[in-house]
Amino acid sequence: MRHSKLAGVLRVAPLGVLCAFLAIPYASVTPPEGHVYLRVGGYLALAAALVVPLWWRDRLPLVTFAVVSLISFGQWVADVDPQPANLAVLVALWGVACQCAFRWALAACLVAELGVFLALLNWEVPTFGMFFSGSILVVTVWVTGLYANTRRRYLEGLEERAERAERERDQQARMAAAAERARIARELHDVVAHNVSVMVVQADGAGYALDSDPEQARLAVRNISKTGRAALAEMRRLVGVLRENEGGSTDYTPQPGLGQLEELVRGSAVPASLRVGGAPAELPEGQQLTVYRIVQEALTNALKHGGPGVEATVEIDYLGSELVVRVTDNGRGAAAPASPGGHGLIGMRERVGMYGGAVSARPRQGGGFEVLARLPMAKAA
Repeated sequence: MRHSKLAGVLRVAPLGVLCAFLAIPYASVTPPEGHVYLRVGGYLALAAALVVPLWWRDRLPLVTFAVVSLISFGQWVADVDPQPANLAVLVALWGVACQCAFRWALAACLVAELGVFLALLNWEVPTFGMFFSGSILVVTVWVTGLYANTRRRYLEGLEERAERAERERDQQARMAAAAERARIARELHDVVAHNVSVMVVQADGAGYALDSDPEQARLAVRNISKTGRAALAEMRRLVGVLRENEGGSTDYTPQPGLGQLEELVRGSAVPASLRVGGAPAELPEGQQLTVYRIVQEALTNALKHGGPGVEATVEIDYLGSELVVRVTDNGRGAAAPASPGGHGLIGMRERVGMYGGAVSARPRQGGGFEVLARLPMAKAA
């Protein structure tokens, strides 16, 4: 497969060598009366015309067979006797039977049989035995090609099944790993919840006994410390298992929040401005990250679909009970081409949905696009 040209030469070489080896004996034969005689030059030219097309047998088997058959038919019309190069018909027949559909293989076999019949018509004393022998040779080559075709398809099926089995094995391994990681995550939750509950109870007891029984309060504090250390050790162990596949790609950079919004807008590839309305409130880090990702995704969509000269505006409004995030642009809006396979809007909805909010993305009247998200205000931990 790596040396297809060399393989093509090696397939054609034996027949070419045979034709060249028989050129001198052919020139010394006295042709029968009424038959066209080719000198050595004509003999070699006809042999080359029949053998050279076999070079493309693997890539164009039907074309190769058609060319060789037509040349042989023209040779019969010109009343030129069969030559060793006419075996190229059988080589081309094998290529069709090996690589093409059965109907084409059957048609090629019938054409070859017709060639045997026409060749015997110019014979001095044709017999049925001669036709039968030629037919046996043609059918043998044809059946051999069909077997090679079946064998090739069988091997391709085996390779496909092996690749599919390997993919299914890898998928099952990933599913098993994901299930195990989910189980470990649930176990981590149980460990944290249990230890935190114990620490809360111990802290309440220490606060109650602080004045009446200082020794008992100190014992409770020591138990809190011991329980906290045990919880941390267990969490490290379980989180280490969860991160075992991350390798050296672990990122220890803090997650971005509202404090990085101005930097995000200023560094965006789309010219954008930021406006903050209302009294800013302290939000949990997770909700700040949600707002940051919404703005980031909206600016990315404006760059991808807004067209040339697009500009964007980012508005953050603190309305007391909810936080409103609005990103608008003056791009193509509804005229923008659809982008198959995108998951940006889905990711926005999932992030906002975690906090009980809603998000919408739609073209604006008069042009442009708008992303609007509403999140209930949550108290920071």
